Amino acid sequence: MSEAGEYSVERIEDKRICNGRTEYFLKWKGYPRSENSWEPVENLDCPDLIAAFEESLKTKKESKKRSSNTPVNDSKVKRKAVEEERENRRTMGFDRGLEPSKILGATDSSGELMFLMKWKGSDEADLVPAKQANVKCPQIVIQFYEERLTWHTANAEEDKNSTSKEPTE
Repeated sequence: MSEAGEYSVERIEDKRICNGRTEYFLKWKGYPRSENSWEPVENLDCPDLIAAFEESLKTKKESKKRSSNTPVNDSKVKRKAVEEERENRRTMGFDRGLEPSKILGATDSSGELMFLMKWKGSDEADLVPAKQANVKCPQIVIQFYEERLTWHTANAEEDKNSTSKEPTE
């Protein structure tokens, strides 16, 4: 991590369209797979990784077309389609009904402040709007900010000089 709240993408593992927005499932550098998360494309700054992933998808589709001449068990295909649809509709953030554990980072790249929230009892983390977190888990938000506070104190001589000066006219 180069700065507080900024994460580096190691690789893209999957892609989906959620509410009309393209999202990628990311593996974060320096974090275990349990911290992988779905992120909207507009939050990402890794065009080379996206291009490579899209190229690999194209290659997979072409190889599937070539092998589509072989008979396939229809029930397996239907079951896989149902599972994929269920995953694409997966609830996110507070809608999952999980208890927040910790804020891992923050971003405002979408124009709205978002927290990367870790959940108790889950290996996944989600981006949640800061406005929701402020209401639903204020103590966790406070803890996140307190961990990043830096205190600057003036030395005693500066304090003495700043309080004893008389205004000049």
